[in-house]
Amino acid sequence: MAVADKVAELRRQKGLSQDAVAAILEVSRGFVGQVESPNSPSSYSLDQINRLAFELGFQIKDLLPEKPIPEESWDK
Repeated sequence: MAVADKVAELRRQKGLSQDAVAAILEVSRGFVGQVESPNSPSSYSLDQINRLAFELGFQIKDLLPEKPIPEESWDK
Protein backbone atom coordinates (compact mmCIF):
# COMPACT_ATOMS: atom_id res chain seq x y z
CA MET A 1 0.00 0.00 0.00
CA ALA A 2 2.94 2.32 0.58
CA VAL A 3 3.66 2.63 -3.16
CA ALA A 4 0.00 3.28 -3.99
CA ASP A 5 -0.15 5.93 -1.26
CA LYS A 6 2.96 7.62 -2.62
CA VAL A 7 1.66 7.56 -6.20
CA ALA A 8 -1.70 8.99 -5.05
CA GLU A 9 0.06 11.74 -3.09
CA LEU A 10 2.27 12.72 -6.04
CA ARG A 11 -0.57 12.59 -8.57
CA ARG A 12 -2.60 14.94 -6.36
CA GLN A 13 0.40 17.29 -6.11
CA LYS A 14 0.48 17.36 -9.91
CA GLY A 15 -3.28 17.98 -10.00
CA LEU A 16 -3.98 14.68 -11.75
CA SER A 17 -7.09 12.56 -11.39
CA GLN A 18 -7.31 8.79 -11.22
CA ASP A 19 -8.59 9.01 -14.81
CA ALA A 20 -5.34 10.68 -15.89
CA VAL A 21 -3.24 7.97 -14.24
CA ALA A 22 -5.44 5.32 -15.85
CA ALA A 23 -4.88 6.90 -19.27
CA ILE A 24 -1.11 6.94 -18.77
CA LEU A 25 -1.12 3.26 -17.77
CA GLU A 26 -3.78 2.24 -20.30
CA VAL A 27 -5.92 0.68 -17.56
CA SER A 28 -9.38 1.50 -16.24
CA ARG A 29 -10.03 4.21 -13.68
CA GLY A 30 -11.56 1.44 -11.59
CA PHE A 31 -8.19 -0.32 -11.47
CA VAL A 32 -6.46 2.83 -10.21
CA GLY A 33 -9.21 3.21 -7.61
CA GLN A 34 -8.68 -0.38 -6.49
CA VAL A 35 -4.93 0.14 -6.18
CA GLU A 36 -5.49 3.24 -4.06
CA SER A 37 -8.08 1.48 -1.86
CA PRO A 38 -6.70 0.06 1.40
CA ASN A 39 -9.27 -2.77 1.18
CA SER A 40 -8.05 -4.10 -2.18
CA PRO A 41 -5.11 -6.41 -2.89
CA SER A 42 -4.53 -4.73 -6.29
CA SER A 43 -1.16 -3.08 -6.84
CA TYR A 44 0.94 -1.48 -9.55
CA SER A 45 3.47 -3.64 -11.37
CA LEU A 46 7.09 -2.58 -11.64
CA ASP A 47 6.49 -1.73 -15.29
CA GLN A 48 3.59 0.53 -14.30
CA ILE A 49 5.67 2.24 -11.60
CA ASN A 50 8.43 2.83 -14.16
CA ARG A 51 5.96 4.25 -16.68
CA LEU A 52 4.39 6.57 -14.09
CA ALA A 53 7.81 7.84 -13.03
CA PHE A 54 8.74 8.51 -16.65
CA GLU A 55 5.44 10.13 -17.67
CA LEU A 56 5.10 12.26 -14.52
CA GLY A 57 8.73 13.38 -14.48
CA PHE A 58 9.71 11.61 -11.27
CA GLN A 59 12.49 9.19 -10.50
CA ILE A 60 11.38 5.68 -9.60
CA LYS A 61 12.68 6.19 -6.07
CA ASP A 62 10.21 9.07 -5.67
CA LEU A 63 7.35 6.57 -5.96
CA LEU A 64 8.71 4.24 -3.28
CA PRO A 65 8.65 4.60 0.51
CA GLU A 66 11.73 6.24 1.98
CA LYS A 67 12.29 3.44 4.51
CA PRO A 68 11.69 -0.32 4.35
CA ILE A 69 8.25 -1.47 5.43
CA PRO A 70 8.33 -3.52 8.67
CA GLU A 71 7.68 -7.22 8.25
CA GLU A 72 4.49 -7.15 10.34
CA SER A 73 2.99 -4.92 7.60
CA TRP A 74 3.68 -7.43 4.83
CA ASP A 75 0.79 -9.22 3.19
CA LYS A 76 0.72 -12.80 4.33
